[in-house]
Amino acid sequence: MINDIQGIRLRRAVAVAVTTGAVLTTGALSTAPAQAAPAAAVRAAAAPTIVAKGGYVMNDANGKSLYTKSADTRRSTGSTTKIMTAKVVLAQPKLNLDRKVTIQMAYSDYIVSKNASSARLIVGDKVTVRQLLYGLMLPSGCDAAYALADTYGSGKTRAARVKSFIGKMNATAKSLGLKNTHFDSFDGIGNGKNYSTPRDLTKLASSAMKSSTFRTIVKTKKYTAKTTTKNGGTRTMAPWTNTNTLLSSYSGAIGVKTGSGPEAKYCLVFAATRKGKTVIGTVLASSSATQRATDAKKLLDHGFKTLG
Repeated sequence: MINDIQGIRLRRAVAVAVTTGAVLTTGALSTAPAQAAPAAAVRAAAAPTIVAKGGYVMNDANGKSLYTKSADTRRSTGSTTKIMTAKVVLAQPKLNLDRKVTIQMAYSDYIVSKNASSARLIVGDKVTVRQLLYGLMLPSGCDAAYALADTYGSGKTRAARVKSFIGKMNATAKSLGLKNTHFDSFDGIGNGKNYSTPRDLTKLASSAMKSSTFRTIVKTKKYTAKTTTKNGGTRTMAPWTNTNTLLSSYSGAIGVKTGSGPEAKYCLVFAATRKGKTVIGTVLASSSATQRATDAKKLLDHGFKTLG
C-alpha cells in the first residue's frame, strides 16, 4: 500500500517534471526572436570612434544619415570651400570649359601674401577653365580659385567681381537649403565668416557630384595641363597631384576634396562607391592629414557595413 502510494507520488512528480520541461522548452522557443534585439542594439552601437571633432555620413542614393558626430556644428572648412567654387563655375549658363583665362599678377601676389596652396600658375599664361578646375580641385590651387572668381563674378573691378562670385556661392548654399553654411572667400581662406557643417558639406558635395565634369575631376589622381604662354608657345605644367589620398588607398573612392588651415585643422569631404552603392561624408577638424584619411576610412567602412 505504501509502495502504491509512493508509486503514485513518483508518477505525479515525473508528470510535473515533464510538464514543466515542456513549458520551459515552449518558453525558450517563444522568446528566441526577442533575443535578436540585443544583438541588433550592439550592431547599432558599433559606430566608429573618430578623432575629427565633426563627422557625417549618408547614403548618397536617398540622403539617409548613416553616422553623425556634431554634424550640425559650424566650423571653419578650409579648402573644402572649393567644392562650392567649382559648383558655381560649372553652373554658369553656356559654360565653355575651353575658354582661356589669362593669369594675372594679382593671383600670384595673393598666394604669396597668404602663403596659400598653389597650382603654380604662371603670370601671362592662358589657361582653360577646365584646367583651372583641375588646378582648383587637385593641388587645391588658391591661384586657380582667384582666377575663376575673377572670371565668373560680375563687376568693373576685380574686387567687385570677387564679391559678386562669393555672393553666388552663398546664393547657391541658400538654394540647397544649407542653413549652417556661409562663405566670405572663394578658396576657404576666410575672414571670420567662412563656415559650414559636416552635414551641409556632405549635401553640397552630393549635389556637386551630379555634374559629370565635377565627378571626373575629383576622382583624378594626377593631371598635366598644357597652357599657352604669353608668347604663343606651349607650356607643359608640372603634374598636379590630388591631395585626396583616399583615391589611392581606399577601394572604390571617387572624391571629393581636402581642406586644412590654422582654424579648420584637417578636413576631408569623401565619397566611395562599392557594389553600386555610394557613401558620401565629411570630417572636420581632425588632427592631421593622415588622421583625417583614417577617420574617413572608418566612416566609409561603417557606411557600407550599415548598407549591407
